[in-house]
Amino acid sequence: MSHLTLLLVLIAAFVHASWNFLAKKAGSSTGFVWLFSTLSAILYVPVIVLFVIVERVQLDWLQMLFILGTASLHIAYFLFLQRGYAAGDLSLAYPLARGVAPLISALGAILLLGERPSIVALAGIVLLLGGVIFLVGNPLRILKQGAGARVAIGYALLTSLFIAAYTLWDKYAVSMLLISPLLLDGSSNVARAVLLTPSMLGKWSKVRETWREHRREVVGVALLSPLAYVLVLYAMSTSPVSYVAPLRECSVLIGTFMGTRFLAEKQVWRRLGAASIILAGIVLLAIS
Repeated sequence: MSHLTLLLVLIAAFVHASWNFLAKKAGSSTGFVWLFSTLSAILYVPVIVLFVIVERVQLDWLQMLFILGTASLHIAYFLFLQRGYAAGDLSLAYPLARGVAPLISALGAILLLGERPSIVALAGIVLLLGGVIFLVGNPLRILKQGAGARVAIGYALLTSLFIAAYTLWDKYAVSMLLISPLLLDGSSNVARAVLLTPSMLGKWSKVRETWREHRREVVGVALLSPLAYVLVLYAMSTSPVSYVAPLRECSVLIGTFMGTRFLAEKQVWRRLGAASIILAGIVLLAIS
């Protein structure tokens, strides 16, 4: 992994944690996913048009199918993630969803894409995942904390499945089908907004209320979410997904810090210990 790729992934991790913090503040507000998806699409349209004209892009049916698949996978991802945030804390739902996904992605990359991570990289993955588990805490203890925690865990695990799915799907799209990361994310944003629009029929009054109360969160997620993912897609276009997918999960440390610092979530010292394990995993992945 080159130094530039490492820098891109780390920047993406910070941006990703930031937009998840904003999404948590919005909670289960009606139409929130549709609002930021639509705003992202509006911002992307002129960029896509300019890109297509300059690069003279011509997509075949398989590439268009993959763009539609990316949009569908991301819809499920965003909806489950938002429901997890409505049910539980940022420091519970976010690390769990992001922490389980790399294991699924790495195993999928090894089994389906034929990638062979080195022993050092595998050790880094193990340390990173161990740190995430330590960060989340004892699952049995969490299950005893009430229905809210259990629901949040359930949605977080569902979210992790879709994170792994779209990571492998999009890796194939940018590296094998040679779809530009910018075009893939931009086109899928537009498709996602279109696909979500029918579900908003009859809910416009609540959507307007969400816009009034969470306008800053909508704009923030609309700007930061695409930026974070485009950076990761560029990284995946030049580096194995079994390296990039786990490394980007250092965002769980950043997101947990934001939850602790700005949302008054507790267990700081235990999370600092988990941070040390996560950083050790990042170092091993970086030098592998």
